[in-house]
Amino acid sequence: MNLDLLVEDLASSDAPRDRRTLDKLHTVQSECRHLEEILDAFLQFARVGELDLVPTDLNSVVSRFLDFYRPQADDTKIEISPHLQPGLPAVAADEPLLRQMLMNLCRNAADAMPGGGRLEIQTTVVDNRVALVVIDNGRGMDDAARSRMFDTFFSTRPSGSGLGLPTVRKIVQAHLGTIDCESEPGQGTKFTILLPIETETSS
Repeated sequence: MNLDLLVEDLASSDAPRDRRTLDKLHTVQSECRHLEEILDAFLQFARVGELDLVPTDLNSVVSRFLDFYRPQADDTKIEISPHLQPGLPAVAADEPLLRQMLMNLCRNAADAMPGGGRLEIQTTVVDNRVALVVIDNGRGMDDAARSRMFDTFFSTRPSGSGLGLPTVRKIVQAHLGTIDCESEPGQGTKFTILLPIETETSS
């Protein structure tokens, strides 16, 4: 708050010294925001072991998330194309963590499409499991990046925390699911997540 007040005090000044100080304060503000993002990502990563599993309609979770995320997608010229299979069986899930998983996947896709693009989200049933598929038409990943994408703190972006995709995998594993990635440079990326169907024994 004090940093913001300093910026506000200097914003109206035209003195060269004040302008130089203001530039430095803007840099400090940017770094503080970056540190806050890293801390938030780490806390999300650490929280994954605390699950509250209840029978959950994945389509409803996806729909509510997209209602929230669509304005951000519009701002970055990303077209969202949902294809949700009606009548999906329930999964045993912690909804806040599923929303965090979706957010991390969509942020990852947005980073791969800096000029905009298409983001497709599908749900279906595959081999007696509920599938969530997230596809973007961004720049894709080479074999080296794909082999390390779930490594904690690994990122292809200088400002990345390296916790987004590791958190996604941790959430999937905590739900006894699996995650698979297909990606090629210039061909986009496809994540497929399979979650167990809710049964009386898992509830």
